[in-house]
Order: sequence, then C-alpha cells, then structure tokens
Amino acid sequence: SFCKKDDHNKENLFNSINYDVAAKKRKKDLLNNKAKTQYFHQEKWIYVHKGSTKERHGYCTLGEAFNRLDFSSAILDSRRFNYVVRLLELIAKSQLTSLSGIAQKNYMNILEKVVQKVLEDQQNIRLIRELLQTLYTSLCTLVQRVGKSVLVGNINMWVHRMESILHWQQQLNNIQITRPAFKGTTFTDLPLCLQLNIMQRLSDGRDLVSLGQVAPDLQVLSEDRLLWKKLCQYHFTDRQIRKRLILSDKGQLDWKKMYFKLIRCYPRKEQYGDTLQLCRHCHILSWKGTDHPCTANNPETCSTSLSPQEFINLFRF
Repeated sequence: SFCKKDDHNKENLFNSINYDVAAKKRKKDLLNNKAKTQYFHQEKWIYVHKGSTKERHGYCTLGEAFNRLDFSSAILDSRRFNYVVRLLELIAKSQLTSLSGIAQKNYMNILEKVVQKVLEDQQNIRLIRELLQTLYTSLCTLVQRVGKSVLVGNINMWVHRMESILHWQQQLNNIQITRPAFKGTTFTDLPLCLQLNIMQRLSDGRDLVSLGQVAPDLQVLSEDRLLWKKLCQYHFTDRQIRKRLILSDKGQLDWKKMYFKLIRCYPRKEQYGDTLQLCRHCHILSWKGTDHPCTANNPETCSTSLSPQEFINLFRF
C-alpha cells in the first residue's frame, strides 16, 4: 500500500509540473503573438561577414541584416519607401523561408506599418496591393507544405497572418480618394508642353494610362508616341526593343503596345531616391549618407549602391 501511495503522489506531482509548463508556454506564446516590437537593436550600419576569422566568428544572414538595419524608420522617408517595399516583395517571393522566426515576425510588423502609412496618406496604393498579393500567393503555397520545416511557428499563427493580409487588401480596396478643397491652378490648367513634360517624369506606363482616364485632353496626351518611346528606351535596351517590335495599322511602331509587351518579358529599370550601400573596403552595409568608421583614404570611392535584389544576393552563400 505504501508503494502504491508513493506512485500516486509521484503521478500527481508529474501532472502538476506538466500543467504548469503548459500554462507558462501558452502565456509566453500569447505574449509573443501580441508583441509589436522586437527586442533587437536597430543600427545605422552593420558589418557583413561571410565566414569565420580570428576577429569574428560566424556569418551575417539575411534575417539578421533585416532585423538590425532600421527599416521601420526607413519607410517613413519618401526617398527610401519604394526601396523597402521592393525589398519586402522580393523576400515574399523567394526568401521568406530563409528568415528566422523573429525576422519573419519583424517582416510582418514592418508590413503592417507600411499598410497603415498608405491608408493614412493614400499614396502608393497599387504598389502595396501588388506586395500583399505576392505575399499572400507565396503563403498559400508554403502553408500547404506544413510539416516540411518551411515556415517557423504554428500553422494557426500563419493562418491569422493570412487573414490580416486579406483584411489589409479589403481596406486598400475601400479607399475613397477625396478631391482637395484647393481651387487654384490644377494640372489641366498648365500649358500642354508643361503637362507633357510632367508626364515624361512618370516611370510606370500604368500611371500614364490612369492619368489619361482623368480628362479627355489628358487622354490625347497620354497616347503621345514620343512619350511611350522614351519610356521604352528608359527601361529597356535597344536589343530588347528590336526583339519585340510591333507595328500599328498605319505601319508605324506602336510604342505603347511594345512597352506592355516588354514588361512581360524583361524586368524594368529600377531607380530609387535612396539606397543601401556597401563599403567594399570594410564590408559595412548602411543607408546612403550614413557615416561609418571607414579606414580607407577615400571612403566615398569605396561605396557602391545596392539594388534590393543585390542586397538579397549579398547573403547567398
């Protein structure tokens, strides 16, 4: 009877310990899922190392760089906003599974800030729609492969994140852009040469099409052959253009149709107001204009600008 009583007490003690551990784990998971800020230090620059040396051990990963560089503040800068959005899109396409759990959570937090910014200022709506659609499509593919270690975290957490993406998409679709109360000079009041000059600054053909739908006069300007020719020559090489020639009914080159055909076949030229830069001398990665402790005689000549794709390629081993 003593042995049975002792075993009974041990069983109760074991069940009590398991209950306490499970309760603490649920509480910890709940706090982690509700956390909006991560416990990592945001730095102005980081040292990118790809191997172990006597001075440094280990290597820098994409997730580590994404966590340590201050992307949360970068999205508030209009010069860096498009750069960060493009980087988020490229990560969503192919690099999401390479991020650590905290980097994935940081990714979603930054994405939420991007959406909130667009909802407030009502700018870059189409750009964020495309980003959310790319991310949702990638997650639909990854969630189907649960059990093969492709995603970090519980499946329910990712389902909740996908629901958040659908909610953000609905919010963006419901945006009603209001006409400003300002009654001064408008775009259509400008001389035609100035209107055409401004339209030449647009780097996306879809913006030209949307602008042409505002007024009949703008529709005529948006069909200007020279406008579409310059747009094609800006984004694509002469060789690429020669491979996709399209003639109109009048026997002339249809630059507008050629542009939309070219963007389906080749990547467009990317240009950003501000980019991340890598110092080739000391292997330090930082935003343009950020001073870092460089030991080179001419630090300006050692820095090279990185496109979002080049930033990702930097961490491929």
